[in-house]
Amino acid sequence: MLKTLALLATGAALALAGVALAQQATSPVQPPPVKRTPLGKVEVPGSNYEVVFGMAELQPGFKAGRHSHPGNVVAHILEGEFWLAIDGQPEKTYSAGQSLEILNAAIHNEGAAGSAPMKLIAVYVIEKGKPLVQPAP
Repeated sequence: MLKTLALLATGAALALAGVALAQQATSPVQPPPVKRTPLGKVEVPGSNYEVVFGMAELQPGFKAGRHSHPGNVVAHILEGEFWLAIDGQPEKTYSAGQSLEILNAAIHNEGAAGSAPMKLIAVYVIEKGKPLVQPAP
């Protein structure tokens, strides 16, 4: 009797595991919340700066967290809406076709606003050798 009960319990556990795996296999794969594509980097002659440019794609609701950049950033929104909160300034939302600037070392948070993914191109003029993003305390 004990062996029969153990076999039934094992069979039930395997059946439930199979159902769970089947559900995982058929559910859609979620895209990552942020995709960054570097497009280029050039040094500014006679200076300690470089220009880095790239594309960023953010999923709805994604927020990067408070951070800064060691130089100025200019961005142009290609698709969707971009939310920006610079410390000490009112929050702003930018739509496709609009551009924005974030000044050197300005602590801010940013993300995708609305219910659709957001895509932008950004140009960073930063000090050579510094990381592109610095987390804020």
